[in-house]
Amino acid sequence: MSKSAEHAQPPTRAPRSLRVRLLWGTLGGLTLALLLTGVALTTLFKDHVVNQFQAALERQLDQLIVELEFGSDGQLTVDDAAMLDPRLQKPYSGLYWQIDELAAGKPITLGLLRSRSLWDQNLALSGAVAANPGALQVSELRGPAQESLLVLQRIVSSADAPGRSFRLTVAGDLRFNLEATHRFGRALALALLLLLGLLALAAWAQVSVGLRPLRDLQQALKAVREGRSAQLAGAFPQEVQPLVDDFNQVLLANASVVERARTQAGNLAHALKTPLAVLENEAEQARAHDAALPVALVKEQLAQVRRHVDWHLLRARAAAAHRLPGRHTEVNAAVAGLLRVMARVFADKPLTTHIEAPEQALLFAGEEQDLQEILGNLLENAFKWATSSVQVRLEAQPGGLCVHIEDDGPGIAASQLQLVRQRGVRLDESTPGSGLGLAIVQDLVLLYGGHLELENLPQGHGLRASVSLPGGHAAA
Repeated sequence: MSKSAEHAQPPTRAPRSLRVRLLWGTLGGLTLALLLTGVALTTLFKDHVVNQFQAALERQLDQLIVELEFGSDGQLTVDDAAMLDPRLQKPYSGLYWQIDELAAGKPITLGLLRSRSLWDQNLALSGAVAANPGALQVSELRGPAQESLLVLQRIVSSADAPGRSFRLTVAGDLRFNLEATHRFGRALALALLLLLGLLALAAWAQVSVGLRPLRDLQQALKAVREGRSAQLAGAFPQEVQPLVDDFNQVLLANASVVERARTQAGNLAHALKTPLAVLENEAEQARAHDAALPVALVKEQLAQVRRHVDWHLLRARAAAAHRLPGRHTEVNAAVAGLLRVMARVFADKPLTTHIEAPEQALLFAGEEQDLQEILGNLLENAFKWATSSVQVRLEAQPGGLCVHIEDDGPGIAASQLQLVRQRGVRLDESTPGSGLGLAIVQDLVLLYGGHLELENLPQGHGLRASVSLPGGHAAA
């Protein structure tokens, strides 16, 4: 066996068509329903015909009882001319009557009297006699011409013939009823086949119309794949429209991620361009003058490169993390932990801290590291500039939460409230820092769909930083 044959993949079965499955299911159900309907209707028709035929035979039997007479000699007679049905006069016509005598202690006398249609034969009746005289007994047997007969029997007695009883029998050929049933069955089968064909066409039309939105959806997806459209366009039924809306949201989110990644890559390249150009220029000058690179300059530029790289890595991590479902962080515990850290870091400053929070814990819908990065930068600024106190207030909002951080420091000039959010901006160069704190907070809050607001407290009594974030209440 060749290697190509050994590694050949078995042919995969084509996926079953939804249209074929729906059509086969519908046709199978229709066929079964019509088949059962045909059997039921044919059975009902046969029962109706046989019941009608039995009723006619009962009338013949009643007429036979009426025509019974006993002569002066005690002999039983029947006025055959009074039996009006002409078939009773025609030999083997299929309609017969017969009277048998039942005498106590004696064998049954078959054919004591019989219709002319029996000619010289008797009905081959069973020797068993009904236990209830006068009751109607119905059965079937073979007639003199081997036809199938419906037989009605009744035992009667008369005061004119004491000690004697007679079994009166009327029989009729079932052939005509069976033929009528067969004709009805054939006509019904043709009608049901025609109905099945019409229903099959209706099912095909229904499936074709019902699945048309899926074909439209396929064309819309093809347009998106080929770049002719950024969203799934078109009018879809209400059962499909939610799927289209959700998919469009996914496409919009993916486009946003791609655009954000493109912007971040451009920003990183632009940010690294200047320090790299400075290092390249210094290296060229050092080589031209056969001198060493200035260590301080190199460290300064490398530190700037590191800040930019850390900055963009932080944004990339936060952008990826906030899309993950099921991430929740308890805000109360995070704030309490950060306050303890800040108290140790700024232990040389006599500051008092106060936290105000609702009884029910608040949850932040995101990563714990991102929450600590946001609140940690705000608390660090508050502790850095506060004179005597820092206050933190947690509030629940519909679908989210809000954290207010207040200090009693000098605040920020109104003209610079927006400026401090920009990357690398430091209002006081005498204090340590990189100028990235509030910019990082701003970007992380925006990534989570929140809002950052900075405002001076009344009468220059400090600064309030308010940050709104997605979240909710913890389960009780």
